[in-house]
Parts: sequence; structure tokens; C-alpha cells
Amino acid sequence: MARIFVLGATGSIGTAVTRDLIAHGHRVTALSRSDASDAKLETAGAVPLRGDLRNPARWSRSLTDHDAIIHAAATFSEDMAEVEDRVLSAMEDELKTAPAPVRLVYTGGCWLYGATGDAVATEDRPFNPIPAFAWMVKNAHKLLRSSRFNAAIIHPAMVYHHAGGVFEDFIAAARTGAPIEIWGSPETRWPLVHRDDLASVYRILAETPEPSGHFNVSAETGVRVGDIAGAINRHFGNRSDISVLPVSEAVATHGDWAEGPALDLQMASTRLQSLLGWEPAVRDYRRSDLFQ
Repeated sequence: MARIFVLGATGSIGTAVTRDLIAHGHRVTALSRSDASDAKLETAGAVPLRGDLRNPARWSRSLTDHDAIIHAAATFSEDMAEVEDRVLSAMEDELKTAPAPVRLVYTGGCWLYGATGDAVATEDRPFNPIPAFAWMVKNAHKLLRSSRFNAAIIHPAMVYHHAGGVFEDFIAAARTGAPIEIWGSPETRWPLVHRDDLASVYRILAETPEPSGHFNVSAETGVRVGDIAGAINRHFGNRSDISVLPVSEAVATHGDWAEGPALDLQMASTRLQSLLGWEPAVRDYRRSDLFQ
């Protein structure tokens, strides 16, 4: 049993991570910003610690009481990179007196590889991030060089779960008979992973002090977005045609991050499978609890 500090424990991914850690006997302390989050965490079996990413000095002193840290949080604001710089600096400063490097499982992302087309991104592929997330590459390099951390950087594929995840807008449209909107092209490919499979990787890497470095987490290398939309439409009996929004319009409406879902990207979990023997439980999104 390990003591694990989780950032982002009430988010879409963090909820599953926290549940998986507790199910495997670990003691979880989780950053919480509200009474509602406190209640959610306590119900799950975690210990909430009130704090905010924007003020890491107030909670970072608690890090030394833990065996590992899982960072799955982000503000998703315009100053996200600056907030993250402050978080990492505070964590490094607090751990400067630790007797040994602390295990840190940090979240990157598949969009850091950029568009791969017919190639498949493995962990030895150079990063080519969309501009909105280029700072993540810098942070990953910093953490892997740091003497304070023994870091594993997770790059999740597009994450889905029973409530939708990355498919949420597709499902909402199909339920109401509205056209599913795709950004860019129906031929765009997404690597996919079920949230519960991703959560198991965070736990395994928190439990396992070695190896370090980058780890892709993908159950399906690349599935065409048009095929995903078609499967969801068929499941919900939606007869509306798919709507295609140009990438420029998606960016103008939603922000620079909207380039990400329009990337034609394929990705494989080479290191996880070869070094740790990880295999996903859900290998086909059409056979997940999403369609039950």
C-alpha cells in the first residue's frame, strides 16, 4: 500500500484514477477546491486536501508525506502554461530536502506528436506539438532532467468512457437527432483508450518506480472519426447526416486547442507493452460500456 497524492482527482480522468488506486489498496490524498469535491472524494475513499492549482504554496508542503504523485490536473485557461510553471516550481522547491527522488506520474498528451498520417507514433518519435500545447514538451523535458523527481510522462490517446468522454458531443447530438459535427475531415484518425484502461496505467506507473520516460497509452492505434460518428448514429438511431466544420472555424469558435481533434494521428503503446506487459481490457470502442 502506497500513499499517493493526486492532482485532478475529480476530473474526468482523475475520477477513474482515484477509484482504481483505492480499489488496489492505496491511500489517496487529493487536491480539492470545493465542498462538493470534498464530498465526492470522501465518498470514493480519498482524503481531500483543500487547495487550488493557482496557489501551490498552500498545498505543496504536503507532498513530502507521500510515496508518489499523480498529476492529472489542468486549468484549461489562457494562462494554463504559466499556472503549470508555478505548480512544478513549487513542487520541486518543496521536495528539495527529500532523501530520494519522488515518483511523479505526469500527464502529457497525444497531440504533442502532431499529425502522423499513415505513420504510427511510438515513444521514439520526435514531438511536433500544436502551438497551444508546446509548453507541455518543455515541462516533460524539465521533469525528466530534475533531480527531485523520478518521472513517468503519460501521453493518453483520446479518452472515452460510459458517459462519453471525447465522444460526449457526438452522443449528445445523436440522442437528439441532430447532426454530429466533425472538425476537419471524417477521414481524420484518433487513437483511442477507455478511461478505465488509462487509469490502470497511472496506477501501475505510480506503483512501479522504474522505468521512467515517456509512455503512450493507446488501445486502438487510429480509428476514423467518421466511423466513430457513424457507429454512434447507428446505435442511437440518428438519421441525420454528419456535419463537417473546417478547422479554421473550429479554432475561431473554440480556441487554438481545437487544432488537436482535427489532427490525423495514430499512436501505439510500445513501451508500456514491452516493459510492463500492459494490455488494455477494452480493445474496441464499439464493445465498451459506451454502447450498453
